[in-house]
Amino acid sequence: MSDAFKSGPNETVSTEADASTPAGVSRRSLLKGTAAALGTAALFESIRMAFPGGVPAAYASEAPETNKATLGFIALTDAAPLFVAKEKGLFDKYGMTDVTVAKQASWGTTRDNLVLGSEGNGIDGAHILTPMPYLISAGKVTQNNVPTPMYILSRLNLNSQCISVGQEYIDLKIGLDTKPFKEALDKKKASGKSVKAAMTFPGGTHDLWIRYWLAAGGIDPDKDIETIVVPPAQMVANMKVGTMDCFCVCEPWNEQLIHQKIGYTAVTTGELWKDHPEKALGMRAAYVDKNPKAAMALLKAVMEAQMWCDKMENREEVAAICAKRQWINVPVADVVDRMKGKFDYGTGRVVEKSPVMMKYWQDNASYPYQSHDLWFITEDQRWGKFEPDYDAKALIAKVNREDMWREAAKALSVPAAEIPTSTSRGKETFFDGKVFDPENPSAYLSSLGIKRIS
Repeated sequence: MSDAFKSGPNETVSTEADASTPAGVSRRSLLKGTAAALGTAALFESIRMAFPGGVPAAYASEAPETNKATLGFIALTDAAPLFVAKEKGLFDKYGMTDVTVAKQASWGTTRDNLVLGSEGNGIDGAHILTPMPYLISAGKVTQNNVPTPMYILSRLNLNSQCISVGQEYIDLKIGLDTKPFKEALDKKKASGKSVKAAMTFPGGTHDLWIRYWLAAGGIDPDKDIETIVVPPAQMVANMKVGTMDCFCVCEPWNEQLIHQKIGYTAVTTGELWKDHPEKALGMRAAYVDKNPKAAMALLKAVMEAQMWCDKMENREEVAAICAKRQWINVPVADVVDRMKGKFDYGTGRVVEKSPVMMKYWQDNASYPYQSHDLWFITEDQRWGKFEPDYDAKALIAKVNREDMWREAAKALSVPAAEIPTSTSRGKETFFDGKVFDPENPSAYLSSLGIKRIS
């Protein structure tokens, strides 16, 4: 394993009993026992009552530096851990009693509000496309190319984005093979009509999934079709009026498209790359550096929510939460089937208990593998978002905070079997046989037929 993928040092909070603790009661047992029954706010009050002469400094050190944070989200089902952490009181449980989970209009808005920070009426962190913290930290997508340093604290999910195709192509039943789609698009262009593929943010996950899918079948996403940016919640309406021929986005918009008989699902992205990483919990580095305990509290709340979301017995409730007005604001019917692993593609193909359904925790879904971040940057180099000689591993070392994830996992008593032993998941194989070796990304780039990089 290369040095680039070795874990950094972890900072841990001492759990030794304080000299001021009542006889026979360890600080850990008092904190754990009381927290389970009362929640964090009541916990600190109970400690204050236990020490009429004043709370020992050791206890005060457990408290977050601030109880406040503003986290952005886009109306998508992979933001569910943030919804659940808020609705189930998990932020409160870890002392973050003033957390606002704020809907963003688009990924561009999310970027702009992260640059502002909450001090400028923006946001401190967000449910975010995994490449975005890298693009923002490097100043590739910010005004005047001014970097805003970001951290990735965890991944939020694996799988379950989809590529949808307009109803005019229903007879073709497009799937993994885009060669028939290329023929149809060429005919449409020859008739004088434009052809367009929509994604949600340049260089983001949806952009990379649809580019990979198109290019694998010989469709150049920059030359053979126009690639446009459309916010997730506007995908269905734009397909309805014929703005695009295909799009890539998370749920519930692919399912809603089928329910409205406007189009169908060509592939779910786990078919392109099984158990691929998707969204992340991204935070402004300035917030985390100033408030490391608050950031850790947020991370623990989100990780606990991920565990809850991933239990199949909770999936119906997860769907109901996601559908609520303050979150995604759609009928539960647009969410629930795919949340529970049933995929009706709208072509007569129905998959029950899909092996590539959304995963929030299992199979290390929450852990931010550095090797995965390297793939995203490598793909963004492929399409010209990063320079060919950009030092990707140095950027990953600054942005990826898997050390914080490990510390949080330890505090949450996550079993050792659920904690990766390496920051690399190793070689990754895609549906077309291409292999990404994080030890040799240049070989992967060389193997790709369509690309902007020489």
